[in-house]
Amino acid sequence: MKGINQIQVSEKTGLTFARGLRSILRHDPDVLLVGEIRDQETAQIAVQASLTGHLVFSTLHTNDAPGAITRMVDMGVESYLVASSLEAVIAQRLVRVLCPHCKTEDTSERTLALRKRLGLPDDRTVFRAVGCEQCRHTGFHGRRAVFEMMMLNTEIRDMVLHEHSAGEIRLAASRAGMKSLSEDGWRLVLEGATTVQEVLRVSKDEQFEWW
Repeated sequence: MKGINQIQVSEKTGLTFARGLRSILRHDPDVLLVGEIRDQETAQIAVQASLTGHLVFSTLHTNDAPGAITRMVDMGVESYLVASSLEAVIAQRLVRVLCPHCKTEDTSERTLALRKRLGLPDDRTVFRAVGCEQCRHTGFHGRRAVFEMMMLNTEIRDMVLHEHSAGEIRLAASRAGMKSLSEDGWRLVLEGATTVQEVLRVSKDEQFEWW
């Protein structure tokens, strides 16, 4: 691709992922895309790049958006650096999409109880998977994403600084308007795109452990 330079990582010659990232910073880029923060050195370079005026995008393996904060602290990044540099975290999960040829209305007692508990509109149909030849009898065809986006405000930054737990940070983010993975999943359920079970499977929402 024109204008794109690629560097092959070579552990044998000492060109590690972190060392390559450090050399890229010497070119003074405006935006930096780090494929994955996997260790302390990479995390610290990404944070320092952010603190010196670069816009940094990266990925982490965590269960949810608040978990990204505790993950970075666990990797050895000082909490005050995380609080100063982090702007937002988006968590993503993929749910299977119902097959349009065989999906049918879900009128089970458990689904009706959940609809009542969540206050879902009665005029919207909730579907369940069945299975047919079109979907190879799986009941699903394709996938779509559900998201939760946590923006760091003053309260959350203060909690990060004092190393509060991910659960406490999640409550503060919810008060600030963050929609959880399951809450975004109900949007797809009401659209008829996926099932209640799929949303609960990928979100692992503790308030629905009874399901």
